[in-house]
Amino acid sequence: MLSRIPLALASIGLVCIAYGVAIERRAYRLVRRGLAILPTDGPESLTVLHLSDLHFVRVDRRKSAFLASLPGADVTVVTGDFLGEPEAVETAVAAVRSTRGRLASWFVLGSNDYYVPRARNPLRYFIPTHLRKHRYARRGRSKEMRALLSSDGWRDLTNLREEMDLGGLRVELLGLDDAHIQRQDLRVAPRRSPSRFGIAVMHSPDSAPEIAACGYPFVVAGHTHGGQVRLPLVGALVTNSHLPRRLVSGLIRMGGSFVHVSPGLGTSKYAPFRFLCPPEATLLELRRAPSGEGPATSDAQPQ
Repeated sequence: MLSRIPLALASIGLVCIAYGVAIERRAYRLVRRGLAILPTDGPESLTVLHLSDLHFVRVDRRKSAFLASLPGADVTVVTGDFLGEPEAVETAVAAVRSTRGRLASWFVLGSNDYYVPRARNPLRYFIPTHLRKHRYARRGRSKEMRALLSSDGWRDLTNLREEMDLGGLRVELLGLDDAHIQRQDLRVAPRRSPSRFGIAVMHSPDSAPEIAACGYPFVVAGHTHGGQVRLPLVGALVTNSHLPRRLVSGLIRMGGSFVHVSPGLGTSKYAPFRFLCPPEATLLELRRAPSGEGPATSDAQPQ
């Protein structure tokens, strides 16, 4: 009897792996989240489509079709890692074309856009970042990626701060490069127009605490894949981030700010697996904060 237990556990493990590879990693879904956070002197609402960690390969028809099916938004923001391989630049640019926002389309890049991804031992993610052996990577096609996206109407937010108007909403906008590879420039972060609604965009959420401290009420990030593998009662096993594991995905209250960390839509082509962490695009429906009350979130609504 006891000899059957290891066999049963191995069988369950194989079934879970098969499910994660064949089904869940392609079970794309749209989640709607409401957030009453806009100033009372602006528009009543603003919809933000948040995409992240697309990890496109050259032929990625199912993911492209999912993106084409998404509803229109006022603003679309992609928080990096468009690519799963450098040969997919044109595929990724074409696929996100239909998602562009009515008022604005923004992006930052991630490490997989700058450097060519390569196979690695998954157990390496359990080693603290500062103890990992440095590995040299081959540069990818980030310059071509930027040029094609910009010519297609996307705004590159890499390490910049600017002021703009979004359909009557006065915005102070911050974009940061990938903190995971130490490309962020926090010198641009301090607010200069705090009377404007502050929006911050970044790939890795590792910079979120500093940005929340600077007074940006709305922050979007990606990079973590929501942990990619989650277990009941345990949650995400690893996040590849300095933040606590409980902050792996979703809407997070951080001081006076709300941070949305996207679980992303893709995986590395060398780790094509998700478990209890389905790929997600998120439609954030920002509304006016009730007069005299603080901002409040509403329940998520998967579709």
